[in-house]
Amino acid sequence: MSATLLHSEPVSMPSSIASMMKRSLEPAHYAQFMSVQMFAITYMSEGLRVCGFLALPPAVPQNVYPAIVFNRGGHGPRGALTAESAFAYAGLYASWGYVTIASNYRGHGGSEGTEEWGGNDVSDAMNLLPVLASLGYVDMNRVGIIGGSRGGMMALMMMRRTSAFRAAVTIGAPTALHDLRKDESIRTTVAHFIAKDDSMQSALEQRSAVLWADELCKTTPLLVLHGSGDKRVHPAHAFKLGSALQDSLHPYKLVMYDNADHILAGRRPESAADIRWWMEYYVRDAKALPKVGPHGA
Repeated sequence: MSATLLHSEPVSMPSSIASMMKRSLEPAHYAQFMSVQMFAITYMSEGLRVCGFLALPPAVPQNVYPAIVFNRGGHGPRGALTAESAFAYAGLYASWGYVTIASNYRGHGGSEGTEEWGGNDVSDAMNLLPVLASLGYVDMNRVGIIGGSRGGMMALMMMRRTSAFRAAVTIGAPTALHDLRKDESIRTTVAHFIAKDDSMQSALEQRSAVLWADELCKTTPLLVLHGSGDKRVHPAHAFKLGSALQDSLHPYKLVMYDNADHILAGRRPESAADIRWWMEYYVRDAKALPKVGPHGA
C-alpha cells in the first residue's frame, strides 16, 4: 500500500454546518467542534490520485492521537463528500479527540478512476491507513473505523483483510446482498458497478458479510447500528449479520433504533452517544475485548 500524501489544504467550515451543530450540541461540545481543523487531501492509491478529507481534533497537549477512518456511503457525484458532509461526520468525530480521515474513493469527488462500489475502491479506504501512519502524530495501535451504508459494507470488507482496527461501527450497512430479490433497488444499484464479464452473484457474495462473518478480524469488536424504518437497506440485513456474528463468536453489539431511517435520523443524539462510547472504550482507552459465547449465570 502507498503512504503518499500528495496534497493538503485547509477547508473552512460552512456556516450551515456551524448553525446546525450549534442547535444540536451542548455548548462545551460545540466549542470543541468549532475548533476542529479540516483539510482536503489527495493521496495515491493503486496508481490513482484519490481525494478525501482529514479532520484534526482541537489542540491538546498530546504527542499522538487515536484515529478514526470514516467510510462514506452513497454513489455517484451526489454521494461524494463535500465540505458540509465532511464536517458533519469526520468533523464531529474529530471533535471527540480523534484524527479522522475519509476517502471519496475512486471516480468521484475529484478522484481519478472509475467507481466500483465495493470492488477495488476498498483499497482506496485501506490506503488511508498508511497515510495516517505517515502523519507522525497518530497512534496506529488505536485506530477505529466507522462506515455508513455502502461505507459500512466496505468497512466489513476491510475487517476481512486487516487486524489494524481496535473497533468498528457500521450504520445501515447492506450485509446480505447475495439474498436480494432481482427487483430490489439496492441490487439494481450494485449492478451498475459490476464489470460485465463478472458474475453478478459472485460479486454480490463478495460484498455480503453474512457469508464470511467468520473471517472478520475477531480482535475488532463490531457495533452494528440500523434503523427499523430504513427503506434503503432492509433492517433484516442487520439481524442476519448479528446472527452470523453470534455463530462465529465475534465480539459485537447490535442496536436497532425504532423510529429511525437509513441515516438514523430521529435517533441522531442517541446513536452518536453509542458510537462515541464504543470508540472511547475500545479505541481511545484500548479496553479488553468483551466475552463471547455462553458465559455467566
